[in-house]
Amino acid sequence: MINSAHGIEIGGLIDAARLAGARILEVYGREFEIEYKGDDSPLTEADKESNEAIMAFLRVNYPRVPVISEENLEIPYRERKSWARFWLVDPLDGTKEFIKRNGEFTVNIALVEHGRPVVGVVYHPVNDTLYLGIEGGGAWKISGDCAPEAIEGGAHYLESAKVKVVGSRSHSSPEVDAFVDEIQKKGKEVDFLSAGSSLKLCLVAEGSADVYPRFGPTMEWDTGAAHAVVSAAGKQVLDMRTREPLSYNKPELRNPFFIVE
Repeated sequence: MINSAHGIEIGGLIDAARLAGARILEVYGREFEIEYKGDDSPLTEADKESNEAIMAFLRVNYPRVPVISEENLEIPYRERKSWARFWLVDPLDGTKEFIKRNGEFTVNIALVEHGRPVVGVVYHPVNDTLYLGIEGGGAWKISGDCAPEAIEGGAHYLESAKVKVVGSRSHSSPEVDAFVDEIQKKGKEVDFLSAGSSLKLCLVAEGSADVYPRFGPTMEWDTGAAHAVVSAAGKQVLDMRTREPLSYNKPELRNPFFIVE
């Protein structure tokens, strides 16, 4: 695993994600209050603690690189449209999973250049597992204190007789059912896996799942870091309609429906 890429010291970035995860677990281990934002999405002390840890790291180490974070004030497009390079952060992806205490939540930090995530870290605090994707440097999985393990997805899902489809733990839909039906009509056997947060993309990246169709709403910070992991592992995150890779720093930060394959 390389030590630096795209002007970023990788070890420091990993440490920042793990520190944010430790802040989350401190809250996870006790009672906490739940607030609701304007869009009725939940917010906890853990979201705030993780965001503060990440923002402090970025301010000290990369003060000239702007940041888009779910928990920061929204930055108008007229200000950010000229950004060729920025950080994209979701300090706690899977707040609903956090509240349910099922463990399936992650810390997500991505470096985006020219609308494309080129470095991404996804940290799963409960399992102390970290996924890393570096454009030109490969994709890696680090479990606890073990050495980094290179990962890559397998063949395209329609080339397999048995297809493992991963879907959301909290957002099932008739569209996903129809997607599975279409695969079965092609004579494929389908296993359906459920997972929360950006872990779904990482499962495809490492080959534990074959495809992830997403028909529900997501924001750029939900996918940026894991998109980097998926791309570095040789897979794709594609707009369901155009079949083009998801782009970032759009006027509207909401993603279209997409498929990871």
